[in-house]
Amino acid sequence: MDGIYVGRRKGDDLVYAGKVDHGFDKVSAADLQKRLKPLIRKTQPYTKRIGHKGICVEPKLLAEIEYRAKSVEGKVRHPFFRDLREDL
Repeated sequence: MDGIYVGRRKGDDLVYAGKVDHGFDKVSAADLQKRLKPLIRKTQPYTKRIGHKGICVEPKLLAEIEYRAKSVEGKVRHPFFRDLREDL
């Protein structure tokens, strides 16, 4: 796994929030791929299209991402994947 592109909710919109490519090990990456596979879709879920290519999924899972700061554009800086949230 090369990482995941994440978004955040802003009202009813889903806004691109950056790429998370740290915090995965073989077990967590395999589990995440298994959970994302049934959610694959053909189009990007973001309100505003992004220029990155990747496999798009329905925005149904909530990831816990640790990061140091946000950029002016609202993208996470130095993000680290912790886990998927199961409490929602």
